Amino acid sequence: MATFFRNNVIKQIGLKPVEILATTPANRATVIGLSLTNLTTSFVYCSVLIQDDTSVTGYYLKDTLLPANTSLRVVSTGEKLIVAPENKLLIQASVNDSIDAVLSYVEIT
Repeated sequence: MATFFRNNVIKQIGLKPVEILATTPANRATVIGLSLTNLTTSFVYCSVLIQDDTSVTGYYLKDTLLPANTSLRVVSTGEKLIVAPENKLLIQASVNDSIDAVLSYVEIT
C-alpha cells in the first residue's frame, strides 16, 4: 500500500459545486487540511459536500458564513476526513468566483 502526500489549489469557486477531490476504485484519501478563502469585499456562504459511490451527496459543511477577505480552516488541528474509493469532495459558494480552496491530503493506493 503506497501513500502520497498531495495538495490541490482550486481558484474562484462559485455557485456551481466544484469537484476538488475524486477517488478511484483503486484508491482512497485522507484529508488532513482544507482552507477556504473569501476573495470578495462582502460576506459569502460556503458549503463542502461529499458524494459517495452511489451518487448520494451530503453536506460536510453547509452554508457557513465566511466574512469578507477572511479564511476558514474546514479541516485542521488533527481532524481528518476520509474520502472512500469512488467518492468526491465538492465545494460551493453563494457568490460566483468568490472562494479559493487549498486542500492537503494523503492518497492511499
